[in-house]
Amino acid sequence: MSQALYRKWRPRRWEEVVGQDAVIRTLRQAVRTGRVAHAYLFSGPRGTGKTTTARLLAKSLNCLHPDPDQRPCDQCEVCQAVNQGRFLDLIEIDAASHTGVDDVRALRDKINYAPSRGRYKVYIIDEVHMLSTAAFNALLKTLEEPPAHAIFVLATTEVHKIPATVRSRCQHYPFRRIPVADIVAYLRRIVEAEGIVIDDAALTYIARQARGGLRDAISLLDQLASLGEPITLSLVHGLLGTAPTEALVQLVDALMARDPAAALQHLRAALDQGTDARQLARQLADYLRQLLRLRLAGPELVEATPEMLATMQPQAASLNPQQATHWLRVLQQALAESRSTTDPGLLLELAVVDAALGPAQTVAPGAAATAKPPPRAARAAAADAPSRAPRPAPVPPRRETAAAAPAPQPKPTPPPPTADDAPPPGVDFAPTLDATRLRKLWPQVQAQARRLAEEHGVPDLPRMLEQVRPLAVRDGVVVLRAPSHLAAERLQGEAYRQALDRALQGALGRQVPWAVEPPRGAPRAGSPKPQPPAAAPANPEDSPLFRELRSWGAQIRPLETPPSPEEDHG
Repeated sequence: MSQALYRKWRPRRWEEVVGQDAVIRTLRQAVRTGRVAHAYLFSGPRGTGKTTTARLLAKSLNCLHPDPDQRPCDQCEVCQAVNQGRFLDLIEIDAASHTGVDDVRALRDKINYAPSRGRYKVYIIDEVHMLSTAAFNALLKTLEEPPAHAIFVLATTEVHKIPATVRSRCQHYPFRRIPVADIVAYLRRIVEAEGIVIDDAALTYIARQARGGLRDAISLLDQLASLGEPITLSLVHGLLGTAPTEALVQLVDALMARDPAAALQHLRAALDQGTDARQLARQLADYLRQLLRLRLAGPELVEATPEMLATMQPQAASLNPQQATHWLRVLQQALAESRSTTDPGLLLELAVVDAALGPAQTVAPGAAATAKPPPRAARAAAADAPSRAPRPAPVPPRRETAAAAPAPQPKPTPPPPTADDAPPPGVDFAPTLDATRLRKLWPQVQAQARRLAEEHGVPDLPRMLEQVRPLAVRDGVVVLRAPSHLAAERLQGEAYRQALDRALQGALGRQVPWAVEPPRGAPRAGSPKPQPPAAAPANPEDSPLFRELRSWGAQIRPLETPPSPEEDHG
């Protein structure tokens, strides 16, 4: 059985580690000077060299070479034993399958035994975040004060799951994603040594698809090399289920021309060729990202071959950065929603149509360009949030004309919408923004608010929004339901309004007008609590209402007795 390329080409010397220069330099200096810690924590994405670096550290600490600068030498008996997996003083534990407290107790009982061959016993605990809480607690004391011959190396891809008590006892080394150029250089060494025939474009594409993980790139190269034929870019696309570059160029051309019919045709053609919808969405987003970099910052930030760069130049020259930003947000939203659907192709089609149509233009076709639009959004906001205006104080009736209270006037009906109605200038919103989509995007609004709260000096805004409910979208105005009158009034403050404006814009991709209203039937803050009605007096004329009217000089008569002409005019 042949050995996998990622195992065959695993680095055996410090110099062979790719893309982690700061970590390697620090660890080599620690070995050289003897300032070795008792516990290390290596964190970072998969395939970036965490376990490989831990093994190199174990080799260096036990290498028999007399010069510390040359450790690991990869020639001595200890180094060869580590390479072949038979060095007894290197113990590798998979925390995913040893998660219980009993496993940690067994490790703790054996740690006091002296090394059998080397100077140190090195314990590498991979995916350490999988340990249970009880297992972490059992490991704490040993991790803080291990025997002098024992060294722990904890490796994880999810450092946020490691308890702070564990992290504080370790030296933490974060591993970063490996740059594409470094992955390409390492892959080129492999193909030259293995005699693999591959195009430069295919090699670069493999490196980019690995997304910073060298092991993933080597595994993909190994899979393609097993075909036994020259590796071309089209062969890579066929294996990965990705779309060729021509399909991306045609899609972007249709988006820039605002032609949704052409965009749908190109999208359907790509999907009919076997391209995965999620993969195509990621490709399109990455291509637009490179175009935006090329348009704003030049070719230095673009990760593409010279041929690809020449194809992108004409599109980047005519690219509208604001449009491209809107397209990227739409695609990212579609990718996030595709994780919970069985038809990602539908979400991709909707995203492409939304991107091609662009923000809604709500001015009617026959409206004059210079006519000022009526403030319909402002009227809707005022109608939807009547509690924002202070209630006027009651005006007592004048003595000389006081009589029975007049009948309440009916609430004026807002005028029907006209063809000239439009939102205020500079405000646009998506044509598909409705109550359902607003509720779906509300967690993103809350996340944006958490990011902006400190910047705007409103640290309690995220907590307030946890109780605010997105109610509806009326005439393009987002209506929010506050839990109380006080919360509704606070959200109208200048700092709160600015922060919520930016949070809505960041989540929805555009600026939208909004209004907030209190719960129905809720009393205003500071208003007296309603009292139960008092029992009606035996004599109606002794009621508090009649006494109040008489105090203002009103004359009270039965309805069946009409006033005389003299009294009526007197």
